[in-house]
Amino acid sequence: MISSRHDKISDVEASRGRASDLSQSFERDPKTQDQEVRDEITQETNWLPFFMASLFATTLEDIISQLYILFEINSELRILKMKTEMIENLARKYGVKQKTVIDELDDIDPKKLGNLEYKLKKLQSDRLLVLKILHDTYLDLSINCQYNALHENVNRIRDRQSHLKNLIEVESNNRILRRELNRQLRQQRNHIKSITYDTNIDIELLKTNLEDAELNSEIRSRYVLGWQRARTEQHVQMIYDKELMPNQTIEYFKMKADQEQRVHTEIELLNNIRINEVLVEVEYWMGKYDKDIERMDLKVQLKKNDYEYICDKRLELEETLVKHEESINNWKKFKDEREADRQYRENMFNAATIVQAWWRGFLVRQQLGPYKVVKKKGQAPKPEEKSGKKKK
Repeated sequence: MISSRHDKISDVEASRGRASDLSQSFERDPKTQDQEVRDEITQETNWLPFFMASLFATTLEDIISQLYILFEINSELRILKMKTEMIENLARKYGVKQKTVIDELDDIDPKKLGNLEYKLKKLQSDRLLVLKILHDTYLDLSINCQYNALHENVNRIRDRQSHLKNLIEVESNNRILRRELNRQLRQQRNHIKSITYDTNIDIELLKTNLEDAELNSEIRSRYVLGWQRARTEQHVQMIYDKELMPNQTIEYFKMKADQEQRVHTEIELLNNIRINEVLVEVEYWMGKYDKDIERMDLKVQLKKNDYEYICDKRLELEETLVKHEESINNWKKFKDEREADRQYRENMFNAATIVQAWWRGFLVRQQLGPYKVVKKKGQAPKPEEKSGKKKK
């Protein structure tokens, strides 16, 4: 089995450098071909021997059992979870139709991220995710002697993290775009205000010209009536008929202009009120942002100081442990040398005692030295001594 796996890997690596496969490599995309070869090599290298896979599977069995025990014995967490999900459980009990959740973020309120319900759901989902990954890895190791399930789950988590990073970048770009659009909106509002002011000035000029025209027409009419009194009588009705419609139109437009002016004034007042409210909110949020930043900087500084204190304490403990270990080693070395010296003195003392006892016994047996027999004056030597001396 192992030789076949290595043969397959060597065949894959060798096929990448053969001249017979150059035509196929030109027909396909090089990136696609490298990706296929990499996937095949990865699948082959994810294989484990049976004994090692069994050891890992046994370890995972113990871990999974401990996780199940942890899930079951945590009664406080289960009670809290039951309290937070009481409304959903009651709705499910009485058959109330539940809303289909397409995205798990739809039910999350950004203003209540510190809610206990969200924390419990996150804890439960994390535990279930770890348990699922371990269970899939255990099955893959037990059946196929591979850990492809663990590799796929790790890749999936990495892809999710990269996706979240991309979302954060998109959100920052959207915030910048929103600021730019708000700036353009303010510029457009200022432009509309300037155009409205110019239009109001033109309307006032037209009104002034219209009043001047009315005064001039009245003066001319009086002169004409005075100069042609006789002829005017026959044309009075005709002139009246001709001036009736323009006067009505002028009055109508005057009323319309006054109405438009009132509407414009009210709209401008409402817009100013709204702008002032927005400015107040902007100032409030800017102040809150500055306060939050200062509080977070203070927390970061405190955490940094705690970390430096812990690091210094750890270094002191490490130095203390090194010194203690050196003192223990010196004490052990001193005891070993003392024991060897004592053993040497004991052996020398025993050897000297043995030699001294042998020497004393030898002197006693041979009657030499202090144990020599003293001869009395005038006493004849014994025949045995004589014979012994002669023999010697």
